[in-house]
Amino acid sequence: MTTRRRALGWLGAVGGLAVLPAAGFAGYLYADTGRSNVGELTFRNRLGIPPLLSPSVAADGVRRFRLTLAEGRTELLPGTTTRTWGANGPILGPTLRARRGDRVAVDVRNDLPETTSLHWHGMHLPARMDGGPHQPIEPGATWRPSWTIEQPAATLWYHPHLHRSTAAHVYRGVAGLFLVNDDPAVRLPEEYGVDDIPLIVQDRKIADDGTLDESDLAFGGLTITGLLGDKILVNGTYDPYVEVVTERIRLRLLNGCNARILYVGFTDDRRFSLVATDAGLLRTPQPLRRLLLSPGERAEVVVEFRGGEAVVLRSFPAPLGTNPIYARLAGGSDTLDLLKMTAATVLRPSAPVPAELTPVAPAPTATRAPPFRLEMGDFLLNGATMDAARIDRVVRAGSVEVWVIVNGQAIPHNFHVHGASFHVLDVDGAPPAVELRGAKDTVYVPPGSAVRLAVRFLDHSDARSPYMFHCHVLAHEDAGMMGQFLTVSAQDEPSVPGILDDSHTAHGG
Repeated sequence: MTTRRRALGWLGAVGGLAVLPAAGFAGYLYADTGRSNVGELTFRNRLGIPPLLSPSVAADGVRRFRLTLAEGRTELLPGTTTRTWGANGPILGPTLRARRGDRVAVDVRNDLPETTSLHWHGMHLPARMDGGPHQPIEPGATWRPSWTIEQPAATLWYHPHLHRSTAAHVYRGVAGLFLVNDDPAVRLPEEYGVDDIPLIVQDRKIADDGTLDESDLAFGGLTITGLLGDKILVNGTYDPYVEVVTERIRLRLLNGCNARILYVGFTDDRRFSLVATDAGLLRTPQPLRRLLLSPGERAEVVVEFRGGEAVVLRSFPAPLGTNPIYARLAGGSDTLDLLKMTAATVLRPSAPVPAELTPVAPAPTATRAPPFRLEMGDFLLNGATMDAARIDRVVRAGSVEVWVIVNGQAIPHNFHVHGASFHVLDVDGAPPAVELRGAKDTVYVPPGSAVRLAVRFLDHSDARSPYMFHCHVLAHEDAGMMGQFLTVSAQDEPSVPGILDDSHTAHGG
């Protein structure tokens, strides 16, 4: 680590002085790190759509879903198969869907050869149902969380979250969507897989024989974000295309990458309407041509088509806000085609996007002062790495706090909080960009910046089971860039323990 820090510090100094890396080791790195697949794809494979998982409904109304995590083999590159992990299949998992007010339960069986967990990213639920590091599932065990859906419509997702193993388990393929439906009066494209299309975007490094390359998942050498792959998968499909059959389609975009920051737009530079961010609908649609999505972030956009046209969805070089060398090492110079979209000659009519989507309230007012400040250091939060026996914050159930997330490094980071959502109040004192003005749970924190959040915490009180907050660049998270907080009522606050136990482990048998 010391060697890596010294080297990165030297490179940062070079980048900060704007010295061209034209020779020597810096020149080699600069030439070796740029990635592009433009012109390499033929868009030959029909985009796979994760199937909707039907729950069983008990007499008491509980909707029970069943997921089995297991190994499999998937043809990613033509003529080869790759060993992958998935839920109810060889890679990724089915889409779960429920409505606000539903009582849901999920049986998660682990048939993998390793202990794992399954976190409901963005879901508002009790901490002991969250699926983080404190709810591990051993091989052969079944974990059975249950909760009531208590949030507006949103595109959420699930993925493993076992400390120090999250990057590998997500990279091998365990991930899927959990869609919350809410207001049927909002007229947006809603026919799943037809005009309401999920896009789980991930990058991989795949050898010619199909082997999944995991060599850069953790830190080593001069890696600053972890693995950046040159093979793009969308819904587990390599080199994909999708047929458009309606005048407008809704794309539910998820950056499911370990480290890559996407800057999404279309090759013809067309506008699209941003209608929702991580935690729900915007008040009004926002016209955009580019959209930045860091790992874990989601967005819903509506795109218009004319009959017979074709366009490619692309990730352009991302404005990461760091020096040129760090930007290149973090993938900020990469141009990657994601998906070709081809419209039928005659398209079914679609209703226009409503001028108002939902009466979103303004950012909530803090009920506790002063703000909680989190400094992002060299893979540290407030100078410390993750410690399962340490509580970093105790918040009052149902309260609103201002959290200030400071990235004093030149390295890109982002921030995700479990069991809560937030509004971005400002970035370096300036109003947030339009794509940051909705309810969110994950946000990019540019190098050298401070992002101020109004975080609304749940009413669930638990003096022993913590939620997590962390950088969602998964190599950073696994390296210890994560902390814990408890949400407790006034009555439960005196019983907050000094040491956590692991009584919620699911054991095999």
